[in-house]
Amino acid sequence: MKQVDYTKIPKEKFEFYKREESIHDKSLDTKPVGYFKDAMGRFCRNKSSVIAAIIIFLVILFAIFVPVFCENNYTMTPTDPLYLQYGKLLPKSRFLGWLGWDGCMDETVNQNDYYSRLAIGEETGMSPIKEVYRANYEDASSTTNTTYYDIRTDSYLKNGMIYLTLTEAEYQDIQRWQNESGIQVIYPAVNTSSFMLESLKNNANVWYECTQKGAPKLDKEGNFVPIYKTTGNDGHYDSLRVPGDDGSYKYAVATGTSSAVGYKTRLFTYTYFQYRYGFEPSFLFGTNNYGQDILTRLAKAARFSILLALGVSAINMFIGAIYGAVEGYYGGAVDLVMERISDILNYVPFIVVSTLFQLHLSRKVGVVPALLFAFVLTGWLGMASRVRMQFYRYKNQEYILAARTLGASDARLMFKHIFPNALGTLITSCALMIPSVVYSESNLSYLGIINLDSATLSSIGSMLSAGQPMLASYPHMILFPALLISMMMISFNLFGNGLRDAFNPSLRGTED
Repeated sequence: MKQVDYTKIPKEKFEFYKREESIHDKSLDTKPVGYFKDAMGRFCRNKSSVIAAIIIFLVILFAIFVPVFCENNYTMTPTDPLYLQYGKLLPKSRFLGWLGWDGCMDETVNQNDYYSRLAIGEETGMSPIKEVYRANYEDASSTTNTTYYDIRTDSYLKNGMIYLTLTEAEYQDIQRWQNESGIQVIYPAVNTSSFMLESLKNNANVWYECTQKGAPKLDKEGNFVPIYKTTGNDGHYDSLRVPGDDGSYKYAVATGTSSAVGYKTRLFTYTYFQYRYGFEPSFLFGTNNYGQDILTRLAKAARFSILLALGVSAINMFIGAIYGAVEGYYGGAVDLVMERISDILNYVPFIVVSTLFQLHLSRKVGVVPALLFAFVLTGWLGMASRVRMQFYRYKNQEYILAARTLGASDARLMFKHIFPNALGTLITSCALMIPSVVYSESNLSYLGIINLDSATLSSIGSMLSAGQPMLASYPHMILFPALLISMMMISFNLFGNGLRDAFNPSLRGTED
């Protein structure tokens, strides 16, 4: 290797240090990064966790705002005359009708049902039969000579008419609404004296002559022959009339006494719904057995599940943090005794606790408080174990020994110096506890151990349980609750895993 002769370097290459100048370290151009900011940076780089956080945020918005704006869709109760008429309606959207989201269903009906639905369309101008796939055929496997039709039916129109007894004020109010809106709700009363079968007399959709078996008697042109009442007191009906009525048809049958008169009327359920609620029936997720909007009910169920999970997580974090801090800080005999208590509680089956609480405690405090107690009884054990582990890890560090030497109290050492190191673990545990609580509560509701189903409250598990018998015929009743709970479980777990990896990168990829 060739040697370099440094004595021959030109003097102009040298620069002498000036002693009068002071040398300082350059200040850092960047600001220091704190613990939580650093964790947030790692969390944002986890794309699946960020997407899960966005989904959780949307679910929370769904749970908050949908019940506020759709409260009227939810108020139908078993005391409402429409609750059976509007039960099990299929999902319908004005904007997604071209995708088949039109509230219609394919079904096979016998001849009497076919003509009954045909008559609804002729009387009201809104036919529930949207399409006929196959008409007037007999089932080869059947021993009877019954004729069948394969049709596509609008579930919102197929119920047609109902009989309803109104007070005089209600009767007059509907007439005023008809005149203002131009929409007919009350249709002429029917003379059913010629019918022998009670089912025909009580069927509000039969407004035409028919045989004793319910088959219509058509005229020579194949049209229905109306049998509207032309005599009787109709309560001074002066509102909209069916086409061709010269004023002789009676639209109600007066009942009761003069002091408490009532009017038995035939009402078209579709337009009566418009009168009652102020909008045409159109439910994005359909309705349940009681005619309640599944969209609104599902939002309320999600809100209840999230609030319950947050409440349980907060209580368990509070109890577990204190219990685990005492265990880990003092150790020794204190830790030994407290750990044995934890072991005993840990081996108590949760389903047994929740069942016993619902059988005995719920009678005194209610279903929801009893469920909350069941979750809290053993739910804090995992949190306490994680805090205890963190205290054992940090309590003998040099800065803790220095603080103790300077006279810091045990409480200050525990919650000022050691406990902040456990915050990341606690936050992660709380995030992962939320899906666990939601899943457990849904399981208990689905199994019938707890009953959270009422006119104003429901849970996802209760909706799944109610929709399970209808899975083959009305799958929408169980589809949407199942999709929501699946989305919540996946999102909360991905979100919790992302928090765990962010707060403690050394645990990346591990399972709790």
